[in-house]
Amino acid sequence: MAGASPAGGFAIPRLPSPSGSRTRHSINNSFSFGPQSLVDSLTEANTSGASNNRRSYLDPSRSILQTSPLRGSPRQNRRTKTTASRHPLAIDTTDVFQDDADDEDDEDGREWGIVDRMRLWRHDALMQHLYDSAAFWGDKIVSWTNDPNDAFWLAQTYFLKHEYSRAERLLTRPFPTTPPRTGPLASVTRGTFQPPFAPAAANAKGKGREMPPPAMGSVPDLDDLAPGVQRLPLGPGEMIDVAIQYEEGVSRLVDMSVACRYLAAQCQMRQGKWSDALEMLGESNPFRNTGKGAPEIPNMDGGIKIEASMCNLRGLLMLKLNRGDQAKSCFMEALALDIKCYEAFEQLIDGEMMTPEEEWEFVQKLAYREQTPEDADFVRLMYLSRLRKYKHTEDQALVRRRLVDDYGLGDNPDVLYSFADALYTQLRWADCYAVTSRILALVSIHKATIPLHVACMYHIKHLNSKLFLFAHELVEKEPESATSWFAVGMWYMCVEKYPEARTYFSKTSLMDPRFAPAWIAFAHAFSMEGEHDHAVTAYSTCARLYTGSHLPLMFVGMEHMILSNVKLAEEALFAAHHMCDSDPLLYNERGVMAFMNEDYESAVTLFAQAIEIADVVQTSQVAWIPTFINLGTALRRVGRLENARSAYLNVLRIDYRHVGALAFVGLTEHLMDNVDEAIVRYHQALSIDPINGYVLELLELALEASADMGPFGTKGGPPGGEDDWGAKMREHRDAKGKAVAQTTSPVDDEMSMSM
Repeated sequence: MAGASPAGGFAIPRLPSPSGSRTRHSINNSFSFGPQSLVDSLTEANTSGASNNRRSYLDPSRSILQTSPLRGSPRQNRRTKTTASRHPLAIDTTDVFQDDADDEDDEDGREWGIVDRMRLWRHDALMQHLYDSAAFWGDKIVSWTNDPNDAFWLAQTYFLKHEYSRAERLLTRPFPTTPPRTGPLASVTRGTFQPPFAPAAANAKGKGREMPPPAMGSVPDLDDLAPGVQRLPLGPGEMIDVAIQYEEGVSRLVDMSVACRYLAAQCQMRQGKWSDALEMLGESNPFRNTGKGAPEIPNMDGGIKIEASMCNLRGLLMLKLNRGDQAKSCFMEALALDIKCYEAFEQLIDGEMMTPEEEWEFVQKLAYREQTPEDADFVRLMYLSRLRKYKHTEDQALVRRRLVDDYGLGDNPDVLYSFADALYTQLRWADCYAVTSRILALVSIHKATIPLHVACMYHIKHLNSKLFLFAHELVEKEPESATSWFAVGMWYMCVEKYPEARTYFSKTSLMDPRFAPAWIAFAHAFSMEGEHDHAVTAYSTCARLYTGSHLPLMFVGMEHMILSNVKLAEEALFAAHHMCDSDPLLYNERGVMAFMNEDYESAVTLFAQAIEIADVVQTSQVAWIPTFINLGTALRRVGRLENARSAYLNVLRIDYRHVGALAFVGLTEHLMDNVDEAIVRYHQALSIDPINGYVLELLELALEASADMGPFGTKGGPPGGEDDWGAKMREHRDAKGKAVAQTTSPVDDEMSMSM
């Protein structure tokens, strides 16, 4: 019979039990981690005559059965409602997971036996992470029932215990599909045979829908036992025969259910048997041309399509086999088949497999309305918020605002991470650090946030010591996490111990080969140590791994400029611009390249574009001081001295103590023959950096020019000659004497006469 719905609002089949009418929900939160608050709450519920429901919520003797299936498995052998012409893998996508609604009728009046009780023990042990208990009792259940569903859950238990070879063996070995002749079920079955996943009769219900057993002494036909199971697709247009035709009543679990096949492939991948796992899944999606797995077809049970999960696993295997382009296609197919498959989205976005524009177009065109009509807008907004922030900045800001205002996710770590990522892209380190600190205060560990948090502490120099403590804390909490050792490497970067930093970055990349920050930082360590050839190699490796990111190619171009490999630098920077045309830093580097080629007009244009884009995305102006300096220098080279001085003065508005800007303003004034103003600027620069050799030399030149010019600021003596100069001096003296006489008081005259 069907029990009452618990607080969550869903109904589950339930057998009679002393506590079958009681439901569960989560307990109230408490500031204390001790059990006393629960004891007090339970005592209060018992003494106040509270409902049975409330007491069951707090009863520590209760199991977790409400969150686990209460029957032989998540379901008994399901009677499929499709014709035998469909392929078995296409039929059984959810057989081992789904309950059949009609099975509730089968529970009426049925009493529990030893197998039912042990199935409950198994599932409750799984919920309580007692995997040895679940495996112990589950093994006995399989010996008694030969039920494929029981075998599947036993394999799941082995998988959770990390006993992958044992789970694989159970799923791939010949498995009997008839109950044993001895055991607790022998008297119940009386030797009848019930094939797994047998097709249903058209007008049968309950147990009457099952296929009749074969005649005694006859050999059942394989099509009668499991229709179509003898042929499995391993690729488009390719069908292969099952390798072994087993004896009567024997088959393999991987040939009977897609879920079993998927789990077997998972086990093989965990063992490093990547080629075997790929063979198990197929080189490409075998359901693609069946007409049953289109992206527009939603999952009727509301879960995640196992077909999408298989595509995601196929993509992971392609990555292991260094087939990046095929991996990208698999992840895109997985996400297109089921937008709820977040793992595929994470691999595409965090792995930077697509350019920013490709990401935006692909995520916008997913079949949200067709697959999740009620939640389509929310899922779309969440995915858009995780995209890179180089383009569509206004749309991205609107997405974040809607998630906060419409869905109340202002304090959600993933939404906060979207804010932090946007701030980091804008080079606003302090603001980004404030947001990442809030995220880590909420959840302690957030994989996507930690690299941003560490990078901000690296850029903000007074937080370097805090980075040391944070790295130690991460290593203590998560010693098996790649992000922990990445933080250690960044600390060594702060203290300029680059060989040690590379050691830890190498360890990070070994632990997680797809962790992009470690690869970039590894290359940075070579560059900052002056080993530019090694840096080019490391950046090139990054470019090969992260084909959708323009940053490695841009860094390759920067290294080639240092090495004076002008042609190679141009090629790398052009390729990076082709991938992302909205990064102001890339425009700055292209401007430097044009300046090196003495194409000063192009350099002026590129530097101006960099500043314009930086203003659009509201980046920190302090970060773009070098670009303002570059722009002023390029303008000075083309003779636009007024504009050059304006560019330098913009720097002084941002940082009035910037030595370079003060010196360049002085140089520009000097070129404009404003020698006195140039001398003032040089002195201001030297007051901040007294031993700057370049400024000292410029000051010496300005003083010599001032001495040559004389007090009138022009060479060749006073203007008009010596006679004119003498007349002007007399006029000046006379005018000054008259002014003094007029200001003398009568008292002063009397005093002078008396003296």
